[in-house]
Amino acid sequence: MADVSLTHIEKRYGAHTVIPRLDLTIPDGEFTVLVGPSGCGKSTTLQMIAGLESISGGRLMIGGVDVTHLPPKDRNISMVFQSYALFPHMNVRDNISFGLKTRHVPTAEADQLVADVSKRLKMEDYLDRLPRELSGGQRQRVALGRALVRRPGVFLMDEPLSNLDAKLRVEARSFLSKMHQELGTTTVYVTHDQSEAMTMGSRIVVMNGGTIQQAAPPMEVYRRPANRFVASFIGSPSMNFIDLDVASPAELVDAKNGIRISVPQHRQTELAKSGLRAVALGLRPEHVKLATDGEASLAATSFRIEVCQFLGSETLLDIARGTCRVIARVGAEETVAQGEDRIFVFDMDHAHFFDPDSGNNIAMNR
Repeated sequence: MADVSLTHIEKRYGAHTVIPRLDLTIPDGEFTVLVGPSGCGKSTTLQMIAGLESISGGRLMIGGVDVTHLPPKDRNISMVFQSYALFPHMNVRDNISFGLKTRHVPTAEADQLVADVSKRLKMEDYLDRLPRELSGGQRQRVALGRALVRRPGVFLMDEPLSNLDAKLRVEARSFLSKMHQELGTTTVYVTHDQSEAMTMGSRIVVMNGGTIQQAAPPMEVYRRPANRFVASFIGSPSMNFIDLDVASPAELVDAKNGIRISVPQHRQTELAKSGLRAVALGLRPEHVKLATDGEASLAATSFRIEVCQFLGSETLLDIARGTCRVIARVGAEETVAQGEDRIFVFDMDHAHFFDPDSGNNIAMNR
């Protein structure tokens, strides 16, 4: 096993800079997920760690060894790609052992390693099958077995589950998480799926435009997003944002849509210290609630329910007041109907205040 350290890493293609400067340390044994939209630089970062892309500037260390300019074979890594890249004419046993044969590992030792890995992957009964005779999930396990059998210091995974259907992805996420708990191998995992990031990573690194927006444990990223981009990217449905004027630290106003929101006393200091005259109020859908009988507050406002999405265990409501659009997540037991006007309450204890210019969460400056 090994830690991974990226210091002042840059990637340029001619005059075009893809990664301007990236600093990241991945401790030994951590499952780190690089997540972000297409083109954010996450796969390029992974490929530089793997040695598949050259590094334009900075230093890369794996297990305390400078590997910045070493070829992939000398980096003590194994990689699982989006495409399983299995040899179609080889059975499962030969696909898993292929790398061992190219490194001239003795046959008896290679056979034992394949047996151990196939047992761990629950693939003992499939060793004589060809890839075309396997399901997508089984082929994914063969690709993983080919990486596992090398016993590397670092696993690199580039969207390995994207070719699976929804049910298999859930099963595979659970399987990979369990494997990491058992093996404890340092893992760097790339995905654009924030659900994968939240459920699998011990730490999430959110990227955009070639830069790290936030690196923290999943629930910290969810509960305390560093900026508006992170808040909008992590979470499904996405966080709601309402542009409001700061009438005073105690009150936020959208005069155009007739929305007035009181700020609880323990949150007023944030606004006062920020000196902002306007903010983007961020609220997760679960923090927009139907008002109970007798509930009276400036944070309670009438909205029209435009769309009801009944999901069985919960209901998502698209609600509107003038040009203000918000998504609320309510319990399945709530009786709601499209087109009706209802009073909704914003849970200001869980609200976020974002600087409308920088996009930064002003609470992160406390």
